[in-house]
Amino acid sequence: MNLQLQQIADALKGSLTGLGDITVQGYSIDTRTLNAGDLFFAVKGPRFDGHEFLQQAMEKKAAGVVIERGEIQPAAGFGVVRVPSTVAALQGLAREVRRLWGGPIVGVTGSAGKTTTKEMIAGVLAKKYTVLRSIGNLNNEFGLPLCLLRVDRAQTIAVLEMGMSAKGEILNLARIAEPNEGVITNVNPVHLEFFDSIEGIAAAKAELLQGLVEPRVAYLNYDDARVRAMAGNFTGKVVSYGIESEALFKGQAVRDLGLDGTAFAVHTAEHDHDFVLRLLGQHNVTNALAAIAVGISHGIPWNDVRDAIGAMRPEKKRGEVVRFDKGFAVIDDSYNSNPKALTEMIRFLGRLQGYTRKIVVAGEMLELGPASAELHRSCGREAADAGVALIVGVQGEARSVLKGAREAGFKDDQLLFAEDSVDAGRKVAGFVRPGDVVLVKGSRGVKLENVLSALHSSFSSREA
Repeated sequence: MNLQLQQIADALKGSLTGLGDITVQGYSIDTRTLNAGDLFFAVKGPRFDGHEFLQQAMEKKAAGVVIERGEIQPAAGFGVVRVPSTVAALQGLAREVRRLWGGPIVGVTGSAGKTTTKEMIAGVLAKKYTVLRSIGNLNNEFGLPLCLLRVDRAQTIAVLEMGMSAKGEILNLARIAEPNEGVITNVNPVHLEFFDSIEGIAAAKAELLQGLVEPRVAYLNYDDARVRAMAGNFTGKVVSYGIESEALFKGQAVRDLGLDGTAFAVHTAEHDHDFVLRLLGQHNVTNALAAIAVGISHGIPWNDVRDAIGAMRPEKKRGEVVRFDKGFAVIDDSYNSNPKALTEMIRFLGRLQGYTRKIVVAGEMLELGPASAELHRSCGREAADAGVALIVGVQGEARSVLKGAREAGFKDDQLLFAEDSVDAGRKVAGFVRPGDVVLVKGSRGVKLENVLSALHSSFSSREA
């Protein structure tokens, strides 16, 4: 959508200084990644204010800037659009572009698995459509509008991730994107620092369904009781999926293939279909079921859906398997964590065959509120029950993971605590040996990628 500055100013009901016939090539809120010809929105966030970087935007040959205060003298070939709120302008322009484009949008939210599910859905839909997808996990009040502003007229469908940490945020994102279909993966105890209860989290996720526009289709994980309950208040079409529940797309015969992934079948009213997924754990089978449900609902042949699911590979730090030449393997799931996701990966580790020692490097899980200590302890008990040999707790409340394992019978020589991820990396590099498999998982803020950096510094490796 290469709009001219005058068109943008008119859409935003802003005042334009400078040339109005300048065609904008792209959109940015960060001068570090701004390209010549981009329009720079001087948004103000909790740790930055774009108005401090207007001169840099001009020097980098931006097409113009959108501001809400201050003065800047536009150079030749440069325009200034003044608006009451730059954040509202960014979001409003994204909504305007969405309407100009007019294609169907699938919104994806949930407490865990959003990015993986979004990538799977996009991969399946790409068998028939030209797909706009969220970049990485750009899923908030800034990232989602920027993704929408990237839409090309040739793209025929969009898959957008929607995240939140407070009530009302998902509904606001839905008002910007106006999605026609919504996928809700699960409701887990995350962001409890900002909510009174897990029911509050469920209500916030359900805002996606409130914001759907016609034809209003909801893809719901029926294995999650709180997600399943959302169907009762939704007046559009419901497409259910799950493994342990009765659903339109039911996963069954789930079989671990070790570090090579998972085999499973999908049962529908008409047929059963076999799949192989190169991602680890039953939770990723559930994510795949969401993508299968969306793909089949959009008329994509089963064989094409199977090929797309089989071609999926883990995103960086999201269940990547790294094999080291010394004879040990690492499951790098360091991007993020929550109690449910950590439990699922611990259970997978417990079922894994062919390794002498199973080791869990568990980083602190953030934003869990008053229940944090007990949620960490429960993961420690889960690790003990799974039969792992050693647990390394990393940072802060991860001490409670060790406490839970100790309560379940672990000895002190099976437990280590590291003050931070750098310390954890040194410890793991010092004791890892041939025949080990190591799960590395923690909240983004713990930066457990430092554990992988330490191992790569000490040993040569190859991705599985």
